[in-house]
Amino acid sequence: MSSLLKEDMKKKLFKPQGHTLYEFIETKSKFKEKFYLCTSVTKEDEVHISLVKHYRVCLDEKYEVAEMWLLKDLVCIDGKEPETDNPHFDMKFDEVCNVEAYSCASKYAFARSLIKLNTLYTKKDIKVINFDSSYIEDGIMWSSNNGDCLVLMRICFYASNLLCLSLCPMP
Repeated sequence: MSSLLKEDMKKKLFKPQGHTLYEFIETKSKFKEKFYLCTSVTKEDEVHISLVKHYRVCLDEKYEVAEMWLLKDLVCIDGKEPETDNPHFDMKFDEVCNVEAYSCASKYAFARSLIKLNTLYTKKDIKVINFDSSYIEDGIMWSSNNGDCLVLMRICFYASNLLCLSLCPMP
């Protein structure tokens, strides 16, 4: 489903503007419409972070940019409470943008995409705080396609270790 949504969003919103959609995550909202946080790259290699509103008109899917920031203006991304399964994070520009991702795994996927795009295009010092570095660091195994599964796999591994330890008799 998400790959179909990504292709539809690319075709209807980003391609006509001359942008390449890099990553998107669903955010939680109190409203009826869905919102997605997206990263895209322009032909001039400028990286945009967009909050995209998704809604339907009859049977047609519509997308509209509700807010847009430039990656070069991002000062800090704050994961808020790295020791808990918390989907909230802040992006600090001139103002602070509070985001609630649909899941903690998608929050980490988005942070990894910002770090990768910063490395490729803007090469500026962006502070990344309150994220578990073992899930953020770029490695051979991380990519936007399998990163969420690997985060879940690591969490399951740690949980199974804790369970085994709790079942072991104490000396």
